[in-house]
Amino acid sequence: MYNYCKKCVYPFHAVNLDIDDEGICSACRTSEEILKLSDNAWNKRKLKLVHILEEHKKITKGDYDCIIPVGGGKDSYYQAHFIKSLGFKPLLVTYYGNNFLPEGDRNLQNMSKIFGCDHYIFKPSEELLIKLNRAAFYMMGDMNWHNHAGLRIIPVKLALQFKVPLFIFGEVSWDISGMFSIESYAEYNKRSVLEHDMRGFTSDDFIGKEDLKEEDLSWYSLPDDKTYFDNQLKGIYLGNFVKWDAYQQTDLMKRLYNWEESKEPFERTYRKISNLDDMHENGVHDYLKYIKFGYGRCSDHASKDIRMKYMTREEGIIMVKKYDHIKPKKDLKRWLEYVNMSEGEFDTFADTLRDKRVWKRESNGDWAKDNIWDQLIQ
Repeated sequence: MYNYCKKCVYPFHAVNLDIDDEGICSACRTSEEILKLSDNAWNKRKLKLVHILEEHKKITKGDYDCIIPVGGGKDSYYQAHFIKSLGFKPLLVTYYGNNFLPEGDRNLQNMSKIFGCDHYIFKPSEELLIKLNRAAFYMMGDMNWHNHAGLRIIPVKLALQFKVPLFIFGEVSWDISGMFSIESYAEYNKRSVLEHDMRGFTSDDFIGKEDLKEEDLSWYSLPDDKTYFDNQLKGIYLGNFVKWDAYQQTDLMKRLYNWEESKEPFERTYRKISNLDDMHENGVHDYLKYIKFGYGRCSDHASKDIRMKYMTREEGIIMVKKYDHIKPKKDLKRWLEYVNMSEGEFDTFADTLRDKRVWKRESNGDWAKDNIWDQLIQ
């Protein structure tokens, strides 16, 4: 039986998710733990962050206190805003994957001036990015591999280059699955980057695909363990030290810095404040997630908003019913033209990715699955 968490809208088979005996998912349980933290507890966490920054400032040999990976989104602005408010000097670092929305690009380009920070933007050639898009689509059904890898690896490469061992990401990415307790202070580590962000593939796996060569991929290779430890590299998540609320932080960034959200609604979710740095993320990439696992970004957004009490579960189910199944027209057309692929070629391969636990082929050839709105009474 295909079932769902009783508190949010996640299916039981969602990636890295655990379900307890009460039918509640691990992400909801972790959220409950976070929401119970008092203001005093958060103040202590803030002091712990300041201590980490001060200790790393002592061993930093470069001109900066830390590196902040940024994409110009609401989280990036808040990271820069918060670290600057503590009196530290960050270097902003961006992996530019050639797929920014206009609003996202304006937000990004304004960051150096707004925050008074140096900003290093790494922009691979379009030829390389197109090859990586095509290769990753056929290797793992994720054309955005380069973006996930670049966001996690480029800051580490530059931490070594600029001799700044501390890099600070934003929201704790594990909140989608609840893999770690808030008390564990989960940090950036090579294993999670390889298994989660890089989908288990390294840059070496791309050699020979789409005529890619080893020298094309050097920026996408993880440093070895000895380099990592010898240079005392440390990656932390601001969300472990600061109470995280995407909507409140977005409102603050709009008021203080005129941060822009998307002017156009996305095809596959109701939010207009996420993934402005990646025009393919909310459309094609997320549609592939839906094809593979039977749920998409709208389920992610609704589940988060239910946990934060911005919507009820019933309202979340309505959003999922409206958006999760949508095949993107504008986004897919744009990506197919970008990589010179036909829609038929895309559909034929995408169908091979479907999870057999979720999808079944009906007698008329259509794909079908159980849906959460059929189980509202559970």
